[in-house]
Amino acid sequence: MKRPPLAHPFDADPLTGDKLKEECGIFGVIGVGDAANFVALGLHALQHRGQEAGGIVSHDASHGFNSARRFGYVRDNFTKPDVMDTLPGPLAIGHVRYSTAGSKGATAIRDVQPFFGEFSMGGAAIAHNGNLTNAAALRRELIERGSIFQSSSDSECIIHLMARSIQKTIPERMKDALRRVEGAFSVVAMTRTKLIGVRDPLGVRPLVLGRLGDSAWALSSETCALDIVGAEFVREIDPGEMVVIEDGKITSTRPFGAPASRFCIFEQVYFSRPDSIIGGRSVYETRRQIGVELAREAPVDADLVCPVPDSGTPAAIGFAHESGIPFGMGIIRNQYMGRTFIEPSESIRNMGVRLKLNVNRALIKGKRVILVDDSVVRGTTSRKIKDMILDAGAAEVHFRIASPPTAWPCFYGVDTPERSKLLAATMSEDEMRDWIGVDSLKFISLDGLYRATGEANGRDPKAPKFCDACFSGDYPIIPSDKVEEGFEMKAAE
Repeated sequence: MKRPPLAHPFDADPLTGDKLKEECGIFGVIGVGDAANFVALGLHALQHRGQEAGGIVSHDASHGFNSARRFGYVRDNFTKPDVMDTLPGPLAIGHVRYSTAGSKGATAIRDVQPFFGEFSMGGAAIAHNGNLTNAAALRRELIERGSIFQSSSDSECIIHLMARSIQKTIPERMKDALRRVEGAFSVVAMTRTKLIGVRDPLGVRPLVLGRLGDSAWALSSETCALDIVGAEFVREIDPGEMVVIEDGKITSTRPFGAPASRFCIFEQVYFSRPDSIIGGRSVYETRRQIGVELAREAPVDADLVCPVPDSGTPAAIGFAHESGIPFGMGIIRNQYMGRTFIEPSESIRNMGVRLKLNVNRALIKGKRVILVDDSVVRGTTSRKIKDMILDAGAAEVHFRIASPPTAWPCFYGVDTPERSKLLAATMSEDEMRDWIGVDSLKFISLDGLYRATGEANGRDPKAPKFCDACFSGDYPIIPSDKVEEGFEMKAAE
């Protein structure tokens, strides 16, 4: 049996270090007196999408464009008057980022968005959620033609492509640029007078529109960020759509045509906040229904259903309701463990997951326990949680996973280990069960996951509704750069 390397418990966050991570969240607002403050609130609501760094760009007629970029949480940076007072104006956009590599030193701040460019018709700033799968090829071409890059981010390619366009307006230049790129993108951009939102032709990454009063508008990765600023959710930006908002009015175009949507299904499973709305349906309700489907597909005799907090909770509630097995909070999360607790002595390091999770021993002891989690990536955290449950006196431990096995990396804006480090890419389900060391391990089927999202007939293999490449290996956009590097695509069935 080939075993993936065990990560040190503090190579990453001891609880979420074994999870797939969204790489960013974006937010923009136009038509309010202090737009940057609204953006800061929106980014705070999107903090789960990126926790390493954030940035805001605003525009004011008297002061022009201003920006602030910082490492760390929104609450620690964009609540301070000495920062927010430098970002005046009725128009602003922002970005929160999860960085996948590099130190948080002087040079890495260059990678923090939004990015800004000065063009002949004025300045523009862009914030990008997603990943361009042909960025390496574009970057080589642009550098050969004289472009000078300031960051290592693929998103900067968009600014350089805009600079080379001969179109007369910034929205038209943006269309030109985005026609050249491949991959997944939701973009929020701004000029001196316009707020712009655009999604890639397949709509892989999310973007929604909200209204603030009569003439103010907001764009956001998720509806939960509209809620925090008091904006009314209007609709999702359609795949392949560009909206331009100016003087309280919206113009919509579809510069990329209208192919079938392939929205990221992992947004339903894990990335989006449970209080957000996707496709007209509560994310919480979808996750609860995942638990229902999982209980139907993989029943087991047990005494207690426990979520792995916090992302496993809605699915555990659905599993318990459908199975008739009592629900209980057998694992309690310490909400107050800060990052300053991550670099102490070796004895503290060895505590690993226990720093963030503690077992409710009185509830667990002697019980046959079903643990419901959202996913298994490397499996290292699952092993540690299993050990904690057994140490607390559980008679049996059964894992039920609210997503199919993650066997393929994502190239569309999600930080995924290389394929050789994904447990499901190297082991069968039974081998994973034995490696984690539990009495049983079952994942929801891909059809079951689709049913939970409202697709009664499951997944249509000829026309799947979602991007599910991380489970199926069916990539709707060829990852050109990775194929060039030697990545082997799944053979056609």
